[in-house]
Amino acid sequence: MNQITIIGLGHIGGSFAKDIRERGLATRIIGVENNEIHATQALELGLVDLVLPMSEALLEADLVLLTIPVDAMLQVLPGILDQVNANQTVMDAGSTKEALIESVKDHAMRSRYVASHPMAGRENSGPGAAISGLFEGKCSVICNREGSASDAVARVIELYEALGMRIVELEAHEHDLHAAYVSHISHISSFALALTVLAKEKDEKRIFQLASGGFDSTVRLAKSSPDMWVPIFRQNRDNVLDVLDEHINVLSRFRSLLIKKDFNTFHELIDQANHIRKILK
Repeated sequence: MNQITIIGLGHIGGSFAKDIRERGLATRIIGVENNEIHATQALELGLVDLVLPMSEALLEADLVLLTIPVDAMLQVLPGILDQVNANQTVMDAGSTKEALIESVKDHAMRSRYVASHPMAGRENSGPGAAISGLFEGKCSVICNREGSASDAVARVIELYEALGMRIVELEAHEHDLHAAYVSHISHISSFALALTVLAKEKDEKRIFQLASGGFDSTVRLAKSSPDMWVPIFRQNRDNVLDVLDEHINVLSRFRSLLIKKDFNTFHELIDQANHIRKILK
């Protein structure tokens, strides 16, 4: 592609830019970024060639990649589709899909938009958190393919495969449900555990001294940006509530077993939990 425009130059957008440049997938990378500090960092790091206002950045783009918080996408995506032509492709990397697709379902240029979610990311934010190879070996979901033009879908899949990703296709409601179980609940659990430890352990030095790899990996997600995750929880509220209710039920069962000193059943439940290793090898 001659030009890729990336709207949002944080961790995900910056990592896309880094891999696209290193793999020679575009001649020119243009950024759009409202945060002036992030815009300057992205230029200094060589992630993008230029940072331009939205209207200018869209003019010659073969592909427009939207990597901003999902609530902002609801406002920005229709305006982008107002400006693109039939040869341009617009894609997003948002963690929720149903509300976004609904917001443009009747747009005249809906077919130029491909709803996608690369299942990759770290807890750090900003252009300085951009890393090479973030997407390698990960899964990317394409949603509601039938609403997008075949050439637009092909362009998006070509990009993801060039980044080393495998493709899964789902309807938007399926994506949001499964994302609640495999991603969104993990973040809520991590936030909750971090708050629990901070409430009970007032000695920050002790947390630092005693925290092992297990604790660090469990609360790693608690370092994630609330600006990113609150919109995700807002848009996927019903599915997150469903999985959260089940999670609370399981925690309550563990609590009850501890009160009763029923460690035989505790052992059985942990053994059942170990079966996840057959799925996640």
